Amino acid sequence: MRVLLIDDEPFVLKLLARQLANLGFEQVVAMEHPHDALAMLESDPGAFDVVFLDLQMPDMDGVEFVRHLVRIQYPGGLVLFSGQDQRILHTVEKLANAHRLHVLGALHKPVNPEKLKKVIETAPPCHERAARKIYAPDELRQAIHNNELFNHYQPQVELGSGRVVGMEALVRWQHPDDGLVYPDQFVGMAEEHGLIDDLTRTVLANALEQARQWHDAGMGLQVAVNVSMDNLVALDFADYVAHEVERAGIPLASIMLEVTESRLMKNPLTPLDILTRLRLKHIGLSIDDFGTGHSSLAQLRDIPFDELKVDRGFVHGAHDYAPLRAIVEASLGMAQHLGMKTVAEGVETQQDWDFLRGTGCDLAQGYFIAKPMPAAAVVDWMPGWESRQPTLIKKKS
Repeated sequence: MRVLLIDDEPFVLKLLARQLANLGFEQVVAMEHPHDALAMLESDPGAFDVVFLDLQMPDMDGVEFVRHLVRIQYPGGLVLFSGQDQRILHTVEKLANAHRLHVLGALHKPVNPEKLKKVIETAPPCHERAARKIYAPDELRQAIHNNELFNHYQPQVELGSGRVVGMEALVRWQHPDDGLVYPDQFVGMAEEHGLIDDLTRTVLANALEQARQWHDAGMGLQVAVNVSMDNLVALDFADYVAHEVERAGIPLASIMLEVTESRLMKNPLTPLDILTRLRLKHIGLSIDDFGTGHSSLAQLRDIPFDELKVDRGFVHGAHDYAPLRAIVEASLGMAQHLGMKTVAEGVETQQDWDFLRGTGCDLAQGYFIAKPMPAAAVVDWMPGWESRQPTLIKKKS
């Protein structure tokens, strides 16, 4: 793996190169002048698999350099590092991610060797990163018609007991040529081209069929299904959902609809009508990705949600980053005062789990528990999770 280091401090470059050598990375080029480094990348954007970029340099700061990486369509991994305020580092990381650069992480100086190891080992070589394909609406329409969409399920567990209480249904597309396609490649397109109703109804039908199988097996799992605000434009939507749940032969309360407002509502009255009627029918409502997009305090005030999901961007790493910790604790405290159940997404490490157990959060969801999996894999996963529970829920001494 080829690594480029950019920092105006020679000592920092030597130290970082030595740390990388100790980790087995020998193809390292260190450059003090960002303009020279940029010229090298402009001639061959794929010359390096990873770029380490200092934010505070006199000739060109890190934000400017990120802008140039976007311009030349740099395909490799990016690691940001700085001795500046950690919030500045975090902001630049968010900016680079928003530009769709492949950000591996952000490290504070002096760079901790263990954190460096964790970051650098997540970087695949450039030639292994395939370009994201853009799909046409007609392809998705045909996929829905051909039953190429199916659900994976990610467990939700109680932080207090470790007990599995629910599953979130996450749609996948089994493309006949491209294999498994993830929702970030087609859900937005479905919203833009009027396909979101057909997509949501397919996901819901598959989820209800699976929920019935779990119900018959005595597992008693609540199943969560994502709903776009664009689904909430027809006043009969609440009746449709209730009818489908009853037809599946499962309790209405065993379904949770997770509402994400990725775009502003054109007419806020119709969604308010529909969501209120869903709650009157005892179908659960969750405000998803709270704190991002248009999910806001106004929604908590106006819509009778009974669950709040804290976005993964706030949860992961909150245990050692004060601004994130403050946001998570404030969100959970507010939800608890409103009598809402709370779910933390993005629980990826033992530290995330331990931190959340101390906050009073109800449920956790994330890779630390399990990645999304086919329904058939859930039964095989359960015993392994149950064997971990005693360690995870033991009281700290």
